[in-house]
Amino acid sequence: MRARDLDRVNARALLDAAYEEGELAVEEYHRRSEQAQRAQTLGELRTLTEDLQPNAKTADFAAPGKRSRRRAAGGYPPGTRARDSDRQATCLLLDAALADGQLSADDHRTLTELAGGARTLGELAQLTDDLQRSADAPADPAPPGSRREKWFAAGIAALSIAVAVGTFVAVDRPGTPPAGPPAVDIGVIKPMVLPNPKLDTVEGIGYFVQAYRATFGDGVADEVVLYPTYGVVTRAPQPNHAVVYDYRGGFTQSDQPTRPRSAQTPTVDLSALNVPAVVALMGQAPALTKVTDGVVNYLDILGTAAGPVVRMYVGNKISENGYLDAAPDGRLVRVQAFGG
Repeated sequence: MRARDLDRVNARALLDAAYEEGELAVEEYHRRSEQAQRAQTLGELRTLTEDLQPNAKTADFAAPGKRSRRRAAGGYPPGTRARDSDRQATCLLLDAALADGQLSADDHRTLTELAGGARTLGELAQLTDDLQRSADAPADPAPPGSRREKWFAAGIAALSIAVAVGTFVAVDRPGTPPAGPPAVDIGVIKPMVLPNPKLDTVEGIGYFVQAYRATFGDGVADEVVLYPTYGVVTRAPQPNHAVVYDYRGGFTQSDQPTRPRSAQTPTVDLSALNVPAVVALMGQAPALTKVTDGVVNYLDILGTAAGPVVRMYVGNKISENGYLDAAPDGRLVRVQAFGG
């Protein structure tokens, strides 16, 4: 069946969204866009877009005549392209598996590198399908609903409200005050605001360290993983077992079970962190790791046999990545550059 100009425009919209969300690398995005512009049939457009995930903005733009394929977990076929958010969700699952003892440090490192380079949802699923997941683990990606469906549902809801109001007006007697809950003076209710500065800034990390010491009475931990907006802490309240805490402005014990721990496990003291020097090195990390347009995705602060290490993981939208190790005082120790 011949393609219309509108079909070619819709296909280009899907490709644009896929590139922005990391499903397509630069070269492939340009190649597919040029092919979509020249496409003469719906079949040609379908082959360019059928392995992409739609999103809320493009749910109505899918090329017509799409073939039905075997579905994977979450509603997508295994060959569907993975977004940056899908790769990040997989890394979070791997981090949790490392924290609760399902993975060794070597397995975690290998699987995390594979997740960073995965191109499809099927490849990501193979990395985590043998892991136990907590109740709050990220859900598998699922196709978004069409805007038409949302508008229809909203219309039904509005119509239901209108009918209910109309019925109330029809049966309510004039002069009879409607029954309802007593009035509440909300002026006495004061919002509680927990400071939660970003954990990739001097202020954010400094506040985290202060809150940690105030909560636990010291700065000692087995491992601390800091993402821009939250953190995961593993510490030993007793030498023979470790507990995981989540940090989102305050510390709460994770759902992950307490696990056995060797008394000889290396630790790190957050009090020794030279926060300004560490943050300054974070700014240099993309250039040092040779990751173009890279950002530091997270910090891994942990004790090792050679001493405490601050590891900075760097990545970009086209899945190039690297990392560097620093001492707690901000001195560069090691660089694992992209392609190195």
